[in-house]
Amino acid sequence: MSTQINIAQAKSRLSELVARAEAGETIVLSRAGKPAVTLTPVAPPAKTLRQPGGWKHLGQLPDLDPFLEVDGEFIPTDDDFLS
Repeated sequence: MSTQINIAQAKSRLSELVARAEAGETIVLSRAGKPAVTLTPVAPPAKTLRQPGGWKHLGQLPDLDPFLEVDGEFIPTDDDFLS
């Protein structure tokens, strides 16, 4: 189903027209009685399945153990967590 409406009317009813287009209706906006643009719903993106090993091209992850060790410069106290 297609509905034609002029741009001046569409300005005041844009939310309604977008909702109708999302529901599958084709809305044609016209200027001076001539079709100018069409409002149609955007197709949902195709869902791709994740593949195991999809990040292998990034190589080996760095060893994070040195970053997790406490080196004595900062030892958290209860006050650090309460502030």
